[in-house]
Amino acid sequence: DTETLVNDTRKQELLRQQVEHIDITSFDARPIVEAMGKMSFTSRDLARAPDIYNQMLADKDCSVILVVAGTTSAGGCMDLYTQLVKSNMVDANVATGATIDDMDFFEALGHKHYQALEIPDDDTLRSLYIDRIYDTYIDEVALQDCDHTIGAIADSLEPKAYSRRAFIREMGKWLADGNARKTNSLVQTAYEHDVPIFCPAFVDSSAGFGLVKHQ
Repeated sequence: DTETLVNDTRKQELLRQQVEHIDITSFDARPIVEAMGKMSFTSRDLARAPDIYNQMLADKDCSVILVVAGTTSAGGCMDLYTQLVKSNMVDANVATGATIDDMDFFEALGHKHYQALEIPDDDTLRSLYIDRIYDTYIDEVALQDCDHTIGAIADSLEPKAYSRRAFIREMGKWLADGNARKTNSLVQTAYEHDVPIFCPAFVDSSAGFGLVKHQ
């Protein structure tokens, strides 16, 4: 009907600008970071961070654990995290359920995050099936596809107890078996490089809905 067409057009307007993940291999940020070391406050703290990281990487007995907050992945940092794993600069990951499922696995299925260039009232967003993370949008229909996929993966596994780490590894295996629409996700790359992902709040995400569907 006419209302549906209007709503579809409005939804397309709001979901028109995709979030692009930063490519740290396309430029050299070291000069500006080193320059910040001569400044004050958090600028100098930022410049100290890579020095500490380099010490960690040089120490063969030091385990490097990457701790990831969900909003940074929606904000465009997922390819950065994947590059760290590919470069053998991370021994393990600790992340939120939102990071692993609603953002990384979600994009591996071919879905996108969008810049919220305008923010209507919440009732309007709800009527259009658009979810908001600060100034970032997700299509709720796409998020429900993520729910269904998690449920399908759980259905395909041998019935037994799985830790969250083991289940996320199965997600990476499923992607690597030719199901990924985006092949450089953190979940898939961690599986391929045998880097464990620990996720204490795994079900606080679409994974929770998917596992409920499985149950």
